[in-house]
Amino acid sequence: MNHSKSIISIKEYGSISIHLKEIMDSKHITRNYLARISNTRFEVINKWYNNNVEKMDLDILARICYVLECSPNDIIKYDNK
Repeated sequence: MNHSKSIISIKEYGSISIHLKEIMDSKHITRNYLARISNTRFEVINKWYNNNVEKMDLDILARICYVLECSPNDIIKYDNK
């Protein structure tokens, strides 16, 4: 592990993206259905669907994974470019 990396010293540290839309589309699941079945507000699911999550709620992520029968790794991607 390179311990010389620091957020202060580098400008490009990558980004996190949410790929819920692709999973839902492949399973033909609507945002309304996922919101209802996961007991989550539509607005929250819509933010996840549109890759517009600012702060990750791990309880919401767990509910989504449970309903979609997937892992967080399927939904969240890290790009270090």
